[in-house]
Amino acid sequence: MHTAYPIIQPFLDYLKFEKRFSRHTVTSYETDLVSFFDYLITQYGMMPIPEISHVFIRGWLASLKDSGLTAKSINRKVSALRSFFKYQLKLGIIVQTPMAKVISPKIEKRLPQFVADKDMATLLGHVAFGEDWAGKTERLLIQLLYHTGMRLSELIHLKEGNVNAANHALKILGKGNKERVLPVNIELISTIQAYIQEKRTVFAENREFVLCSAKGKQLAPRAVYSIVKKYLSLVTTIEKRSPHVLRHTFATHLTNNGADLNAVKELLGHSSLAATQVYTHNTIEKLKNIYQKAHPKA
Repeated sequence: MHTAYPIIQPFLDYLKFEKRFSRHTVTSYETDLVSFFDYLITQYGMMPIPEISHVFIRGWLASLKDSGLTAKSINRKVSALRSFFKYQLKLGIIVQTPMAKVISPKIEKRLPQFVADKDMATLLGHVAFGEDWAGKTERLLIQLLYHTGMRLSELIHLKEGNVNAANHALKILGKGNKERVLPVNIELISTIQAYIQEKRTVFAENREFVLCSAKGKQLAPRAVYSIVKKYLSLVTTIEKRSPHVLRHTFATHLTNNGADLNAVKELLGHSSLAATQVYTHNTIEKLKNIYQKAHPKA
């Protein structure tokens, strides 16, 4: 990976080789940093890292806001700069980060969208999937996302060797190469085993990843998006119909049925409980609805 600015190359190498971030994440950081240095050079000229102050950074963020960028997108760029200057601090290139005087814009909190229990029951119990290989793959794909809450990348990289039929569990390699074990029911394990067995007959050479396309190739992220959108469109009217919505659905259904939040955190592979706590809001909304429908004075 070679960036337009050699000044940020060591940081990108650090993210890639020491932090072991995904290529997609490293590319996102690079894009944000290149954008910042483009602005810096255009407005003030190139300068050594210790001379970059919060004033320049605030000016860049203001220009992004004026261009119509959302608070969420701006926050992502702020996060990239925070990490970049933290790395410079670690190297001793700067003695104080200019980000200390930069405040991230507030983002309006939106509850994660999820598919209702009855709609998921309709999808998995009554919607007809094809009997061909594509249909079998699509059904198993939906089941895995909903039954485990795994991420899209975790799904397409799920390996045959990570299916533990004896313990009814799947070993997942998540963000930052963190491993976690997800329990699944006997029925799903049997479905996975039958799928793998048939796959070995149809595609003799493909034995690495569990799921594969009708051509015997590893599933592409865009294909998974299309499949999920197609089937969710049959049972729900929610705005978002992506693989991540099934992850939200998994977590919301667990919390709505009394699952311990720490347990949900571990199942999702979150690094902190803060990321999981958003699902308690959906539980509160459910309780409000019950109260309003059932209490005489509501």
